[in-house]
Amino acid sequence: MMRRVAFLAAAALGAVVAGAPLSSVAQQPVKAFRIGILSPAERSSTKIFDGFRQGLREVGYIEGQNITIEYRLAAGDVSRLPAMAGELVRLPVDVIVTDGQQSAVAAHEATRTIPIVMGAVGDPLAAGLIASFAHPGGNVTGFTLLAIELGAKRLELLKEALPAISRMATLWNPAQGRSYREAAEEAARTLGVQLRTIEVAAPDEIPGGFATAEAGGAEALDVLGDPMFWNQRSRIVALAAKLRMPAAYDAREYAEDGGLLTYGASVPENFRRAAGYVDKILKGAKPADLPVQQPTRFELVVNLKTATALGLTIPPAILARADEVIE
Repeated sequence: MMRRVAFLAAAALGAVVAGAPLSSVAQQPVKAFRIGILSPAERSSTKIFDGFRQGLREVGYIEGQNITIEYRLAAGDVSRLPAMAGELVRLPVDVIVTDGQQSAVAAHEATRTIPIVMGAVGDPLAAGLIASFAHPGGNVTGFTLLAIELGAKRLELLKEALPAISRMATLWNPAQGRSYREAAEEAARTLGVQLRTIEVAAPDEIPGGFATAEAGGAEALDVLGDPMFWNQRSRIVALAAKLRMPAAYDAREYAEDGGLLTYGASVPENFRRAAGYVDKILKGAKPADLPVQQPTRFELVVNLKTATALGLTIPPAILARADEVIE
């Protein structure tokens, strides 16, 4: 008798469930994650953020459905980054993605609990963001640009492209850390050239930096990787052209804007890969257990049109190694 009662009760419950609307049984609310992006950039419609959004789509995230992106963009004024980092923490967001070392430092100072994924950073060890590349050890992980090593490499490329030069200058934002400057100075000593390091901490100091380089007799210029410089790249390239100053840069966008030579990691590719780390963290991985990764792709781009305008002949060996030659 008890079995019959239990059977009838189960059957009745099944009838109720069967008669219920599918929306109340089969459909469950989709968890919508919130990602914060902290950057000195001026707008969200850039190749860098396009790369990140592409990476998100590749691992199954669609804006407005299962993910929301909160942009906090400082438009070149890095002094705003700490306050913007605080805004993201208070929302709160599930993960903070940073662009540039200053953004990563600002986010790290704002929180030790919300995971932080660095999309592009130069020297996370010197900045105190991680304990080691293999074992970050805190709430920060991500992708480095190897900007220090590549800055030295660009001096080598300038010397190879212009063997007769003996005096160079480099534009350096002190906010990026002394390791950038020291690596460039060591490379210059190895190459046997004089190098003048010119501190440029804000956009309005850029023209003065070029004037100092020209007054010092610099025959070529390297612009060390920095988000502020990247935001001002059109202005920087125009000043180099005006002064007829051969210059090297860290990102292909400079060459696309008319810069002579660029060598560096693909930042959009770094951000595409960063989306994969965001996915792992949202699924439960801890930043402390995700090693900081180095770039997998480096690009050498030469703008022959600019070389011709400067009256330069780029050696065939460099053109043969170039990933792209702009004519």
